[in-house]
Amino acid sequence: MLRTFKRGVQFIGSKLTSQDKITLANLPSKVIIPLQQHTGTICESCVKVGDLVKKYQKIGDSKSIISAPVHASISGKVSEIDIYHHPLGRKVLSVVIESDGKDEGLSLEKRDVERLSRDQLLAIIKEAGIVGLGGATFPTHVKLNPPKEKKVDTLIINGAECEPFLTADHRVMLEHSFDIIQGIHVIMKITGIKKTFIGIEENKKDVIKLFEKELEYDTSVHVVELKTKYPQGAEKILIKTITGKEVPSGGLPMDMGVLVQNCGTVKAIYDAVYESKPLIERVVTVTGAIHRPQNLLVRIGTPLKEIIEQCGGYLGDPQKIILGGPMMGIAQYTDAVPIIKGTTGVIVQNKQTINKQDESYCIRCGRCVNVCPMHLMPTLIAKTSEKKKYDLAKEYRALDCFECGSCAYACPSKIPLVQYIKVAKNEIVKHG
Repeated sequence: MLRTFKRGVQFIGSKLTSQDKITLANLPSKVIIPLQQHTGTICESCVKVGDLVKKYQKIGDSKSIISAPVHASISGKVSEIDIYHHPLGRKVLSVVIESDGKDEGLSLEKRDVERLSRDQLLAIIKEAGIVGLGGATFPTHVKLNPPKEKKVDTLIINGAECEPFLTADHRVMLEHSFDIIQGIHVIMKITGIKKTFIGIEENKKDVIKLFEKELEYDTSVHVVELKTKYPQGAEKILIKTITGKEVPSGGLPMDMGVLVQNCGTVKAIYDAVYESKPLIERVVTVTGAIHRPQNLLVRIGTPLKEIIEQCGGYLGDPQKIILGGPMMGIAQYTDAVPIIKGTTGVIVQNKQTINKQDESYCIRCGRCVNVCPMHLMPTLIAKTSEKKKYDLAKEYRALDCFECGSCAYACPSKIPLVQYIKVAKNEIVKHG
């Protein structure tokens, strides 16, 4: 019996690049590396204009616990340290490195992993700058070190990848299953967890079969086949689906004894611990109105324009570029913005594929309520936000919304419900 959750939406035939193997992206001519690619405190630059840097070299760090260092993804010369457009819609201090074409890296340390202690493993993960690669970008070393009073006993690996069009995680799991399993055991050693579940949607039969075979004699890690439905990969939804535990309003997974990690993050942990590689690249699905959609292993900081050119360029006149998935991704101001740690996909839309419809009045049909996986009333929260009644929006549990977009997708009046809810959430947080 496939495991699933109540409500949500389903998409058909939206995994166009699932059979496209990961391709190594071209070495970029320059990279723009924001000093904040994580939830938490922005890093301070460790380099200055004119410095020559090598691949893997740390170029930004912070003394704050909730932060993650950033590293040079190419070798070359630091040409600028200035404010640049960030994929999240703001401007952030960034380090620009002009490639010298050599791609020289620092020598990487050889480790006896079996002898490493819990604290040593955490330090390696922190120094590698690993964050959640599913898009949330919370520093992984913090997530793997919950307060002592929080007894975490269950690890869930998120292999759902429920957003339409995105197939990067699918390919990472298929092509790097051994690395992911090794990374899981690193996490289990750090946390003391004895029980792990890998949640994979049924539309990835090849991945399910592969992991079941490789884990045949590993009784501590179990594959859970999930029904293909959006937003199955949302953290709280995944926990409820697999364990039956419901994270309370305002609570965190660790309150329920659960830790969730994205499969790409686990692969990055393997790279850091076994290969001594910091996080300088990630797999990104590049698709939509381009000539050659594919899954690319891209250096962090590569401008979108260079990635799209490698995919054969735009197909028609581009109207919108979304970083992430079509449901939760963010439309970009320019194709000069860089790929960052949290970039899961690049989706291009042209005049033929974009569907612009004007907003009209709410007809009280209740479709937004019927699909909301958090059992909220999106139309009421949106209306209170529109009227600037943020205290009332808080009462309607606006903060429990994780902005999956199911409500806006289902709305026949095309009301931008998520945008209204985002405004309400920001105001509630701002004013306590």
